Amino acid sequence: MPANSTVRAVARHDFDQWLPLWEGYNRFYGRSGATALPDDITQMTWARFFDAAEPVHGLVAEMEGRLCGLAHYLFHRNTITIEPSCYMQDLFTAEAARGKGIGRALIGEVYQRAKMAGSSRVYWHTHETNLTAMKLYDVVAERSGFIVYSKQV
Repeated sequence: MPANSTVRAVARHDFDQWLPLWEGYNRFYGRSGATALPDDITQMTWARFFDAAEPVHGLVAEMEGRLCGLAHYLFHRNTITIEPSCYMQDLFTAEAARGKGIGRALIGEVYQRAKMAGSSRVYWHTHETNLTAMKLYDVVAERSGFIVYSKQV
């Protein structure tokens, strides 16, 4: 990661720079135009970062005074460990920041925050076509071998 960059918790004043990253992330996964997330979901996601009762957290990467990446993660109970698991739900870097260690730094900070929260496991999903990101993921984590099924109900 460049020396002039940092990873930190998202702050309320970050919204105007966070929003284009969030929208870029959603476009990447096909959530744009007619399939875009409704604004109330974006607003609720943002609000959850600042609600102490919520298990949802946000990190941002900043380089030269501009946000260039985000990671959102949450803690949840599970049936195979006593301590909570940490699920990194979203990870995104601006195109201009790719290949500079920003994604790795965001993942590393999620790992640190998970350890501080007493979690022994961080996991995430990515689309099978996200080959560029998978090159990094294969270095910083292990593939679980699980296939994710999903159904809107």
